[in-house]
Amino acid sequence: METLISTDWQLACRVEDTLKNGGVCIKLADQQIALFYFTRRDQWFATQNECPHKKQMILSRGMIGSLGETPKIACPFHKKTFALDTGECLSGDVCAIKTFPVKVENNLVYIALKG
Repeated sequence: METLISTDWQLACRVEDTLKNGGVCIKLADQQIALFYFTRRDQWFATQNECPHKKQMILSRGMIGSLGETPKIACPFHKKTFALDTGECLSGDVCAIKTFPVKVENNLVYIALKG
């Protein structure tokens, strides 16, 4: 039996409301989501905003970069890094962050909340 996952696309913001090569915090439903635009890759990423180490809502303020081909975010407090595409912790810890699909249409940014 196949499990279907519904996707609920939510309007997050306009493209011009975001930072190039940085993050902003968006509140959708009851979740704080960190939204990033990585200009060198021309890719958008969305993750939970909460760093799993100290439970601080701070990831949107982190520094983005790459580890090889993997786009990453570094927590500004703890310097732990996470893959922006999968949420995997790249610092060797056994934790991960949630990631969300992002799409841009007509200069509007949408984030998919999984139902």
